[in-house]
Order: sequence, then C-alpha cells, then structure tokens
Amino acid sequence: MSNELLEIDNLYVNAEDKKILKGINLKINKGEIHVIMGPNGSGKTTTANAILNNPAYHKIEGNILFEGEDITNLKTDEIARKGVFMSFQLPEEIPGVSVSNFLKYAKNKITGKPIKLLEFKNELKNYMEELKINPDYIERSLNVGFSGGEKKKNEILQMLVLNPKLAILDETDSGLDVDAIRTVSKGIEMFKNKNNAVLIITHNTKILHSLKVDYVHILVNGKIVKTGSAELAKEIEENGYEQYKLS
Repeated sequence: MSNELLEIDNLYVNAEDKKILKGINLKINKGEIHVIMGPNGSGKTTTANAILNNPAYHKIEGNILFEGEDITNLKTDEIARKGVFMSFQLPEEIPGVSVSNFLKYAKNKITGKPIKLLEFKNELKNYMEELKINPDYIERSLNVGFSGGEKKKNEILQMLVLNPKLAILDETDSGLDVDAIRTVSKGIEMFKNKNNAVLIITHNTKILHSLKVDYVHILVNGKIVKTGSAELAKEIEENGYEQYKLS
C-alpha cells in the first residue's frame, strides 16, 4: 500500500481574475510534517483553500490526489469526510452553538457513526487539560468572546477530536504569544502519528521552534521556489525572503 497521502500536480489557481498559483507541485507522505512558508500574498492560503476546493478559488489546471483518489473537483464536505481538516487563519464565531455541540455534530458528520457521549466527554476533558483550555469554555458559543489564542487552541482541539488523515493549519501561530505557540505545538505533536500528516502554512518561523518538521517549502509569487529541511526555515529567519523574490 502506498505511503503517499496528498499529491498536488501542476496546480494553477485564480481568485476572480487574478492568477494566484502558477504550477504548484507538492507530495506529502503519511507520518510527515510539511511547512509552506512565504511572504504575504504569495499564495499560501490559496493553496490550502484549493485542497479543500473552496468555490471562491478557481482551478485552471492541474490535479489534487488524496490517497491516490482524484479529489480536484469534489465538494468541500466530501473532501472533509475523506479525512482532510483545515484550521482557519480567522476562526469563525457561531453564536448559539456550544463548543461541545459543534464538536459532536462535526464528529458525527465526519465518521457517520453515533457519538458515545461518556467516551466523547472524557476524550474532550483530557484534550482540554493537555491544551490548558478552561473547561467552562466547552459550553460557550463557538469562538464567541474568545481571545485570538483561545480561538487557535480551539482549532487544535477540533483537530484532535476529529482526528483527520491530513491536518492543514493556516497561520495557526499568527498573533499568538510564546506560551500559546508552545501549547499549539504540543497539540500538533499529540496529533501526529505514522498514519497521518500535517501541513503548516505560515509566514514566520515561531511555531517551528517547538516542532520537528520534515520539509519546508518556500512559496513566492504563486510558485514553490525551494524545498529543504528545517534548516531552510532558519535561513529565512535570518535572511528573509528577498533573495527568493528576485529569483
């Protein structure tokens, strides 16, 4: 059985009339953590949205395979049920829907199986303790009144509860202090195993200080211009993206 989880082949994507991605190629195997880095406006978030087939982004050319199946034109909810999860740069607030009820509904939709309530509550309690989330938040409306750090921790909680095959984390470290970044990194380490993978999208290196990553990809002007190890992230931290903007 193939160890390959995700393959993006020669992907071109537009947003309205603007060309965003210009021939992306990427392969992610099970058990790996990949990072896409790049300056603002380089196409990082577009890449994540293209994988989930967000209708605001129009694929012009190329294919996306997940476990060998072409998911290029599947609906977003169908892709999610196949095991792809995405945390958002700006998590949405949902008044009137508690964190607990949202997670129960989402897990039921993803797995198609009834939720065993006692088991679910114990799982939720353990994860919240590990992530240092106030237990009172479980009955609060999803993300309503949450700080930026609390919203990001809640996204990691969702990832752990839903247990996808591929977790895409879009700017999860944005706006977080050092302690919150460590907590988010801990959640990623709790999630990762030999059968799943993580794709982290970021424009800086803060979250990488606490994680062991396998590959770093530099995305500039809609193209991956370089791929390397975690050392590449250190190079970016020291020298920035300017040399790649000129390449």
